[in-house]
Amino acid sequence: MQHPDFDLDPALIYLNHAAVAPWPRRTAEAVARFAAENARDGARHYPRWLQLEQRLRERLQRLVGASSADDIALLKNTSEAISVVAFGFPWRAGDNVVLAAEEFPSNRIPWQALARLGVECRQARLTGAPDPEQVLLDLVDDRTGVLAVSSVQYGSGLRMDLERLGAACRARGVALCVDAIQSLGALPFDVQAVQADFVMADGHKWMLGPEGLALLWVRPEWRERLALFQYGWHMTRQGGDFDAVEWQPADNARRFECGTPNLLGAHGLEASLSLLEEHGADRIRDDVLERSGYLIERVTSAPELELLTDARPERRSGIVTFRHRQIPNAELHRRLTAAGAVCAQRGGGVRLSPHFYTPFKALDAALASVLA
Repeated sequence: MQHPDFDLDPALIYLNHAAVAPWPRRTAEAVARFAAENARDGARHYPRWLQLEQRLRERLQRLVGASSADDIALLKNTSEAISVVAFGFPWRAGDNVVLAAEEFPSNRIPWQALARLGVECRQARLTGAPDPEQVLLDLVDDRTGVLAVSSVQYGSGLRMDLERLGAACRARGVALCVDAIQSLGALPFDVQAVQADFVMADGHKWMLGPEGLALLWVRPEWRERLALFQYGWHMTRQGGDFDAVEWQPADNARRFECGTPNLLGAHGLEASLSLLEEHGADRIRDDVLERSGYLIERVTSAPELELLTDARPERRSGIVTFRHRQIPNAELHRRLTAAGAVCAQRGGGVRLSPHFYTPFKALDAALASVLA
């Protein structure tokens, strides 16, 4: 069950890319080289590290379809990126934000925390809705400032029609904020086609990178409209001029990066993205959807299993969630774990999330453990 780009334990069935992904071999090697160089030379080669960080921004630019690498900010995680948007947005008391009730806490808590500013958090329940986009849009009114949505719902794997939402938001003068953590690296993404205003994602899931590094893309027109609440030496136009008394926020997305960059994480994520680029976004999408489609077919053909993921082809992602009709989810998860499968209890069942390189026989082995 080995893939040439990965060094996973052959006894392991890794189906948890929607949580934390294993690193590719080249990523582990890049981090090891960085650690060895740091131990040997300290920060002697810091300028070279910054060149690699710039390559990372350029890879992320291509990944999301941004017009410039200057539009990419590197933050700690998705929660920080969403908070930058939520608390920087020009709210007025009585405004509202619309989101799905099923969102992961990263894309719920920052919006709920706006209550102290007089901003209402409206939540639409998508589960079972034949038209989930319309359920969201039905809550939008003339006081809606932001529609915040995940590109793929973490529990069910529901893939949203972002282009439809983007067009509707543009027509209504509402900003679209997309948490893309469950699709970037698995499904192609284009900020221009989506007409998004803000996009964010951690690198440790489908992008196959380390934890602790995330991208934030802000449409250039929004840069100076977002109020800043994090400040530090790194976010100024003056940059390395540490003696400057007067300062202004950087003109590019670095204005959202208040302090010292995570260069260890940058070495890892840049290596991981190089692998994804070599395989190609369309090929990865096809491989991921082929595996999730295979799981959907196997689950729906087993009378004892109930599929919780929307089976419509246009709604599929890398996530497939199901439950057993007689066995509790905790026991189902225990059986999978005992068989060597790494997965998660999410969305009312057990969630499997294979990536492009996951062998089909690994999928068969996982399902055999719950059908035995």
